[in-house]
Amino acid sequence: MQFAVDVLKVKHIIVCGHYGCGGVQATLRGERVGLADNWLRHVDDVLQKHLPLLSHWENETARLNHLCELNVIEQVANVCKTTVLRDAWERDQSVTVHGWIYGMRNGLLRDLHTSASSVEEARNAYQRAVTALPE
Repeated sequence: MQFAVDVLKVKHIIVCGHYGCGGVQATLRGERVGLADNWLRHVDDVLQKHLPLLSHWENETARLNHLCELNVIEQVANVCKTTVLRDAWERDQSVTVHGWIYGMRNGLLRDLHTSASSVEEARNAYQRAVTALPE
């Protein structure tokens, strides 16, 4: 990401998850999958942070889909907090971070409305995206 932002001067960074993610599902169920557990630990952080929100849905598929969305929202926030992005924005470099999720069953790409081109936009977009999830 540092090379892309600082050297290539990319204008857009896309964080894209997908519905039905097996890693997110394993995390939701508390299952281990092997070496990938090291990367999925971050998904468990998202799960624990948003457990009260996720408990609203009784259906496991709904919880899985919303956890997939929340993971993208959280990872957009994480990218926006990196020194790479903060430094770029501080020097007025035009770079926007987007959060999207892909429907593997229908082939549709959904914008989670987390786009941010500054620290302030990132804060506001995060709050909007989390509160926009249906109850």
